[in-house]
Parts: sequence; structure tokens; C-alpha cells
Amino acid sequence: MRGMPVILPWGLAVLMAAASAAGAQTAPQAGSNAELATKLSNPIASLISVPFQFNYDCCIGPRGGARTVMNLQPVIPVTLSEDMSLIVRTITPFIEQGETVPGAGSHFSLGDITQSFFFTPQAGPGEWMWGAGPVFLWPTASDPDLGSRKWGAGPTAVLLKQEAGWTYGILANHIWSYSGERERSNINSTFFQPFLAFTWPDTTNITVNTESTYDWQGQRLTMPFNLTMGHLFHLAGQPINLSGGVRYTATAREGEAQWGGRLAITLLFPA
Repeated sequence: MRGMPVILPWGLAVLMAAASAAGAQTAPQAGSNAELATKLSNPIASLISVPFQFNYDCCIGPRGGARTVMNLQPVIPVTLSEDMSLIVRTITPFIEQGETVPGAGSHFSLGDITQSFFFTPQAGPGEWMWGAGPVFLWPTASDPDLGSRKWGAGPTAVLLKQEAGWTYGILANHIWSYSGERERSNINSTFFQPFLAFTWPDTTNITVNTESTYDWQGQRLTMPFNLTMGHLFHLAGQPINLSGGVRYTATAREGEAQWGGRLAITLLFPA
């Protein structure tokens, strides 16, 4: 694989080095900034969060065009009972893509929305947490070149554990298309996201994950690795987590983006 040397091993090395610092760490106190930052690493936490995630990839196609995607992805918890919650995660992409092939021109559009619903039972401190439910793909793209033109649905699930500053687990879903424009390819796609994160008592946090997709129609695996580091702070009383990092796509082919960057601004709204 072209030039892959360092991003994943280096990210894991940094995370493992954090373990020595975690030895003296005590559990974050309820309502503290450390607890807030730890909840941020949990995709099914009882915390309203509104991330604005900016992704940049360059050198796509013969023209070497760049692609910028801003994902607005709020997470909204809904209490169903004392023992059960519903976590609604919505990813709304706004896409700007430069010219990738001669004559194609540049494009800007709202992309297709992916919306997940996780029913999750209450878990105690240090216990495994899980959630499962349906996921839906809404064909909301305003530019046909930046959307699937297909309606889709399927199952989604997440399993994770948090202890001593660490968060580790996996989130996955599978989407089949069931309606849409006939001339467009059907969707039969599996998404899986293993993740490992560490949060220091001062709210500094580091995460390594892969947001991988396997397209069963085209029998193609796409495997981008992300390494990000962030810190939680307050602006006029509003808790905000600011993070940034790099991405390396291990499966990139000629003309596809191999390296990219990520910047995320997350607004937090504690209950």
C-alpha cells in the first residue's frame, strides 16, 4: 500500500502511551468537564451534541480536484423509560467538489442524509453499553452527481465500553436500497467503525478509528483511518470540543484521495 507507514501505528502508540498517564487518574465526577469530554467519545451517551465536522480530501481524478464535506451530525437522546433510551443520530452532508475529470466542472450540494435510531438500555459504570435499531438513507442530494438517488434502510448497532479514561468499541450498519431511480445502481453496503479513544482529566482527547465501507454490489472495500486530537473548552458558557487530525485511506486506488484532513467543532448541551 502506497506510503502507508505511520498513521495507524503512530496513533495506537500515542494512545498506549496515555495508559501510563491514566494509572493515577480517578473516575471523572458527575457534571465535570472530564465527564462531559468522556461522554463525547460515546456515540450513545445521554448528551445532546451538535458536531460540525469538516473533511478535506485532495488530488481526486485526472484533474486532481479537491473535495470538502461538512457533516452536520446532531445526536439527540430521548428518554423512553428509567431503563431505556432512544438515541437519534443524523448525518447531513454538505459537499463541495472541484473538477475531477475534464469537463465535469465543480459541484456544490446537500448530500444524502443518513439517520440512525439506537434503542439502548441503561448501563452501570464500567459495564458494556450497546444500542441497536434501524438506519435510513434519505436521497436528499440536490445534485445528482453527489447523491445516490436511492431510498435505503437496514439495521444498525453499537457496542462499547468506557473505563479509566478509555473508550473502545464498534459501530456498524448495513443499508439496502428499496426504491429510487431505476437507472441508478442499487445500494447494498456495510459500514463498520471500530474506535479507540482516550480522554485525559483536563479534557484533552485523542481518537483513532476507521470509517470503513464494503460495497457488496461492486465488491469494493474502502478503509480510511482517522487520527484526531481535541480539547473541550467553554465559550461564553457554552461547552465546545474542538478537534482536528489526519486521514489515510489504505485502499485508495489511482486517482482516489489517499490523504485528507478533519476539523470538528462540537457544541455540547448537558442535560
